[in-house]
Amino acid sequence: MKHCLAFLCLLGFVFHALAQCTVPASEFHLEGDFLIGGLFDIHQANAPLYHDRPEAIDCSSQPFSLTHYRMFQLMRFSVEEINNSTNLLPNVSLGYEIFDHCSDTQSFPSILNFVSVNGMIQPWHEQHQQQTSPYKTKVIAVVGPISSTHTLTVAPLFMVDLIPMVNYGSSSSVFSKKAKFPSFLRTVHSNTDSIEVIFNIVQHFNWRWVAFLYIDNDYGIDGRELFIKRIKDTEICLAYTKGLGDKPDYSQIFKQIEAQRIYIIIVFTPEMTAEALIESAIQLNITNKVWIAGESWSLNKRLPKTKGIKNIGTVIGLSQPLQTIPGFNDFIYASKSQNNCLNAEQNMFCNQVCNCSSLSAEDIIATNPSFSFPVYSAVYGIAHALHHTLQCGSGRCNGNIKVYPHMVLAELKKSNFTLLNQSIQFDENGDPKYGSYSIVFWNHSGDAEEIGFYELYPTITFFINNSKIQWYMNGEVPTSVCSPECPVGHAKKQDGIHKCCFTCEICLNGTYVNSTEDPYKCIQCKKTEWSAVGSTSCNLRVVEYIPFTDRGAIMIMVGTWVLVGLTAAMSVLFAVNYNTPIVRSAGGPMCFLILGCLSLCSISVFFYFDKPTTSFCILRFLPFVLFYNVCLACFVVRSFQIVCIFKIAAKFPKLQTWWMKYHGKWLVITVAFVTQALLLLIAYSFDTSEPYNETVWYPDKIILSCNLDLKASSGSMILLSSLCCLCFIFSYMGKDLPKNYNEAKAITFCLILLILTWIIFATVYMLYRGKYIQTLNALAVLSSLYSFLLWYFLPKCYIIIFQPHKNTQQYFQGLIQNYTKTISQ
Repeated sequence: MKHCLAFLCLLGFVFHALAQCTVPASEFHLEGDFLIGGLFDIHQANAPLYHDRPEAIDCSSQPFSLTHYRMFQLMRFSVEEINNSTNLLPNVSLGYEIFDHCSDTQSFPSILNFVSVNGMIQPWHEQHQQQTSPYKTKVIAVVGPISSTHTLTVAPLFMVDLIPMVNYGSSSSVFSKKAKFPSFLRTVHSNTDSIEVIFNIVQHFNWRWVAFLYIDNDYGIDGRELFIKRIKDTEICLAYTKGLGDKPDYSQIFKQIEAQRIYIIIVFTPEMTAEALIESAIQLNITNKVWIAGESWSLNKRLPKTKGIKNIGTVIGLSQPLQTIPGFNDFIYASKSQNNCLNAEQNMFCNQVCNCSSLSAEDIIATNPSFSFPVYSAVYGIAHALHHTLQCGSGRCNGNIKVYPHMVLAELKKSNFTLLNQSIQFDENGDPKYGSYSIVFWNHSGDAEEIGFYELYPTITFFINNSKIQWYMNGEVPTSVCSPECPVGHAKKQDGIHKCCFTCEICLNGTYVNSTEDPYKCIQCKKTEWSAVGSTSCNLRVVEYIPFTDRGAIMIMVGTWVLVGLTAAMSVLFAVNYNTPIVRSAGGPMCFLILGCLSLCSISVFFYFDKPTTSFCILRFLPFVLFYNVCLACFVVRSFQIVCIFKIAAKFPKLQTWWMKYHGKWLVITVAFVTQALLLLIAYSFDTSEPYNETVWYPDKIILSCNLDLKASSGSMILLSSLCCLCFIFSYMGKDLPKNYNEAKAITFCLILLILTWIIFATVYMLYRGKYIQTLNALAVLSSLYSFLLWYFLPKCYIIIFQPHKNTQQYFQGLIQNYTKTISQ
């Protein structure tokens, strides 16, 4: 602020020097009780001007804008209409001081004129020292300028004294910040709203790959930033963006757009820049594009009738709703008939030169009507605020009230009046609290035809009538994508920096893609669900297990009960014939231990069926391993005894003596049992066998089974395998024993059956994990039990019952004597 004060103090002296080119008033000036300032860039200094010495800018030598001249005339018309009315400001006249604000850096004299009194600018520190009342400036409010850059340059000079700036065209979102621009209001909507409309148009037609060309100034940069922010986290990608400066290389711009296969081009520029861009597109033979026009040039009258305009594609855009202002055309005809456009010598300031005498009323009326109502409502807004400030009513206003700009500002903020059936209000940011946008299409007749609307108040409503649009693709809506949409069941894999550019990967078994939530990821199904290749959802898996009512389960359980019955019957038979040689040779008391353990092992079979629980899983494994371990230990001892009797005893008599003295067989069995019990206790301490859902082998099923930790149970398995190997070694050593004395051969055969059973089961288990694996496991356990019961004990039962002559002491002694003779020979 200090720099601004010093700057104004310095320019106060410059003000008088520039006033040397002033002369009596023209249509830029109208006397009145209260003056309104007006800033219109009737001429536009597009390129920066360089001088080797200070000099005032000659606006009249810059490019002329007929559209802005029309806005200038609208302000004049509005003031004169208010003065001719006896309702709004009775016995009070409004005047205006309007300047051609053609440059944002060299048009300060007009601004200083507004904040001066009698050609003098008083520094602010002197104001507060010398005056008890606020500093009274020349104007009570200012209308304009249209450009956001021009407004940003001059606004601070008006903000200091809270001089209301009622703007009709500066739409940059920065002006909504009241901390920086406390006395700024506008009758045109912010860029935030216009970008929202553009976004809705792009989204409505499902365009994903767009270019955004903008004017390289505050207005354009603000629009680009808002657009980038708006499309964040959407499926729209900004493929190309370029700021258009003083001398843009249109050829290079369009080459890059063509190279990236972009068919939708958003043009967020003022009218003159857009004209140059479209004309270049025609000259460069740019075809098959959709051009989205901003509100500043969508109602352009010349471009839709330009030769070759149809070749560039389709032009749609947003605009302010067309609103006829009654009496304006008559005013223009009357104004032109008076030939008020004078030469520079007849104007007050150098930037109050029109050079418009050659313009006809028809030219002015027919030009782009954009921003007409914003200018009209801005002037009326100031008049209504002055009406309330002067306490007007009953046909007159209170002339005793001394009006200051800040008083008008206070009433402006409270504006609530109706103008041409439109309620005029401002929100807390000074933005219009009314209005809408029209969606227009440049038809083949060269007119901007309304095809939809975007209502802002009271609720947001968006509509486009697609049937009215004549697309360049013979009725089909053009598409603009970097990559075509993936087939159903495929996830997108981003290719490069843009999420719109991607490759497609099919989702594998057990995964699916939800295109609504995240089209870039194949989501894993839950363990209770499954999906086929290329799925968009998961299905519940079928839960499978073997119930007790299954035929196979029933047969195996019946077989188990038969085994239990046979062991009981054999135990009774052996007990009755306990002192016979057959029972003695089979192991004597050890037979009852083996038969009892086989019965206890059979408990495991029943727990392979129905839904597995923790207790079921433990009882599948523990009884069989523990008691089958005892059985194997018994057969190891029995095999060793057979070999010892016929082969080792003669060579190692002391070993047999020690074995008999210390009850070696019971010692080995006890050690085997205790060791196995400890190993199982350790295994279940580290990892309890628990129910397990098999979901890997079958994607659409859940097989209920038990989880067996091989590491934790490896000790038990090694002990069983060791006993089995020892038993096989000792029994195989007795393969040449007496033919009729076949104890060792029977044990060997049982072991071969046992080993084959589990080899077959292991092979099947590696190839098949369905629900019937539980049945096969139970069958393997039952087969292991039957191998000893049928091939070791059943033959002995047969001899006891059907060949009692072989169950005598003499018969066995004869066998042994014959074998001894054979060995000695």
